[in-house]
Amino acid sequence: MPMGGSALDLVGVPLPDETLSAAKQSDAVLLGAIGGYKWDNNLKHLKPETGLLQLREGLKVFANLRPATVLPQLVDSSTLKKEVAEGVDLMVVRELTGGIYFGKPRGFGTNENGDEIGFNTEVYAAYEVDRIARIAFETARKRSGKLCSVDKANVLEASMFWRKRVIEIASEYPDVELSHMYVDNAAMQLVRNPKQFDTIVTNNIFGDILSDEASMITGSIGMLPSASLGESGPGLFEPIHGSAPDIAGQDKANPLATILSAAMLLKYGLGEENAAKRIENAVLHTLNKGFRTGDIYSAGNKLVGCKEIGEEVLKSVETPVPAAV
Repeated sequence: MPMGGSALDLVGVPLPDETLSAAKQSDAVLLGAIGGYKWDNNLKHLKPETGLLQLREGLKVFANLRPATVLPQLVDSSTLKKEVAEGVDLMVVRELTGGIYFGKPRGFGTNENGDEIGFNTEVYAAYEVDRIARIAFETARKRSGKLCSVDKANVLEASMFWRKRVIEIASEYPDVELSHMYVDNAAMQLVRNPKQFDTIVTNNIFGDILSDEASMITGSIGMLPSASLGESGPGLFEPIHGSAPDIAGQDKANPLATILSAAMLLKYGLGEENAAKRIENAVLHTLNKGFRTGDIYSAGNKLVGCKEIGEEVLKSVETPVPAAV
């Protein structure tokens, strides 16, 4: 179904009613990257990104799960020292439909001095914090039982409220170890010692920033999938990267994040864990064979394009081979 830039070109809006309707009626939604230079100067309601926010809101997906795992095959692709990057395996749980991206009032105006202003509102209701906290505690429980809640409670009232609610929800999960960290420190610690983190829960804007930072520990934003889940209805599965218009049509893009998003769709959206594992193993097997797109290339491997690495993954899916990690 058309969405984002393609929908703008076809019908003049970033999220056609037909696309949202089809998404709501589906079992799960796999989303390609959106955006591009062509639409950068459009009015806000005609930007591809507006369609994405509308889709998230329409599907009521409030929890964004973004794993950042340094695969042994790609440890040399990380910009961090090997001893810092090796073994990193963390999950960012980002609140997706509240906070400053959706808060009101928002807009443009004039202040008491006659100066033009732009303003947004960071606001969270108790139910919004509670439900994302529960998803995060459940996620941490399935991993190593450690949850770090990231906020700015030394300055922002919305963060003070966030921390208070997360602490209250923690009483339901006595088996999960809860810690708190200010966002500026968390940004620093992700680079200094990322292995200290297992599961991170945070608000919309901090999660947007920190999950992109975490992605670069793995070597490339082109490797990372994400899942956006609600209380019911279909989940939304997409790579965390954008559409990379600077390399569009050149057979250079890394398709592995999208392929791994399909694996997350099978696992979290459809409950097909074995099928998800086959795709994940196929990606690992392809990397074990030395195939690399430009963003994850290092000496001694085989540089290939988007199409060829996709075909190699497909071969490995069709002939399942146990992945050597």
